[in-house]
Amino acid sequence: MIVFAPILIQMGSDIQRDKARTRQITSSSIIIRKKALIAISQAAERAFPEEACGLLLGENGSITSAIAVANVAAEPTRHFEIEPQALINAYRAQRQGGPQVIGYFHSHPVGRAAPSATDQAMASGDGKVWAIIAKGDVTFWTDDPEGFAELSYRVGDS
Repeated sequence: MIVFAPILIQMGSDIQRDKARTRQITSSSIIIRKKALIAISQAAERAFPEEACGLLLGENGSITSAIAVANVAAEPTRHFEIEPQALINAYRAQRQGGPQVIGYFHSHPVGRAAPSATDQAMASGDGKVWAIIAKGDVTFWTDDPEGFAELSYRVGDS
C-alpha cells in the first residue's frame, strides 16, 4: 500500500494550489539535477532487496534533490509506503517557503522501471512526478487522473 498523506493533510485551496504548481512540470519532460539522480540510485542500492522510496523536491519544474525516507510498508520487498511524517514535514516546509514537493521515487528490486499494477492501483492521480528505478534504469512518470504518462528527462547541473 502506498500512503499519500499530503492529500489527506492538505485542505481545500492548498490542494488546488499544489496541483496547479505540479501541472507546470507535467508537459512531457522534466529536468533533474545530477546529484538528485545519484541520490535515487544510491537509495535503491542501499535498500536492496527491499524497495527504496523517497521524495522529489525542487522548484520551477526542476527536481533539485531526492531525499530517501523510510519504507514503512508491511512487505517492503514487494511494496513501498513513504513514512507519513516525512511527507508531513516536507509539505510543512513547502508551505513555509522551502522546496516544492515535485513527487516521489521508489525502486523495483525485481522488475522494470515502470509503474507496476500495484503502483497503478494505488496512485492518487494528483499530477505528481514519480521516478522509478530498476536495475540502474530510472524513468519518470506523471500520476495523472487518466493514469501514468511517461516523461522524458534531462540531467541539469549539479
